[in-house]
Amino acid sequence: MGQAPLQERNERHYVLVAALAGQAVRRLRDCRDAAPSLEGLAHSLGVSESRLQGVFSAWAGLSAQDFLQVIARDAAVSALREGAAAAQARRRCGPARLDEPTIACTALTPGEPGADGAGLRLRYGWSASPFGRLFAALTERGICSLSFHDAVNSDALAELRRDWPRATLVEDSGPVQALADTLFAKPCKPTALHLLLQGTHFQVQVWRALLHVGAGELIGYRSLAELCGHPRASRAVGSAMARNRIAYLIPCHRVIREDGNWGGYRWGLER
Repeated sequence: MGQAPLQERNERHYVLVAALAGQAVRRLRDCRDAAPSLEGLAHSLGVSESRLQGVFSAWAGLSAQDFLQVIARDAAVSALREGAAAAQARRRCGPARLDEPTIACTALTPGEPGADGAGLRLRYGWSASPFGRLFAALTERGICSLSFHDAVNSDALAELRRDWPRATLVEDSGPVQALADTLFAKPCKPTALHLLLQGTHFQVQVWRALLHVGAGELIGYRSLAELCGHPRASRAVGSAMARNRIAYLIPCHRVIREDGNWGGYRWGLER
């Protein structure tokens, strides 16, 4: 089976997985310490428990029951402590895992030449992905936009035009499909990627700090503020994450509240 059909199958599975994840997180939030049961979630989603387990395990690499335990508050608080320590160590010593992408960044801050897209040619398009429909835009200087959506829509392109008003936009899904194939290959392969960031100096600091948070790790807003050198700027860190235009590679999905609760996420809490 080719990579594209596999992504399309994962995308279909994502709909069921996202529904389970969303319900589980909401119930944990509402019930505080009471973890939702897999049987109850399967019933509410209209599928058998075995079907839910099978799809979830194939999609996420762990069982749905293990997932419910991972997102419980006590587990999340413990993961926050471990993630903050690991991120600090990674900042000092470099990447700890060879299968994680090596990501380099070029940043454009307001007022710099090209910050509005002048002289840039952006190739954009859509692809299937394990997280819904993937929209991305690439330049010769790096990836400048990556986002996930429930369906192909015009909003993603409109946002791209607002961010880069003077850039030349060219629809070309070939490079986007190639990027998706690289990002979601199984098994994972060492990959070198370059990002073109557009934001204020502080926003860029936050995004760069996020690159030190490894796969499977969590970090709190305060710890992230400390990581980027501004320990009292937790609120501003949240604002910077809301302005992030490169999902997944700049892992703002790994930042949760210090008490273990899951806050919001730019591309949907379920995702």
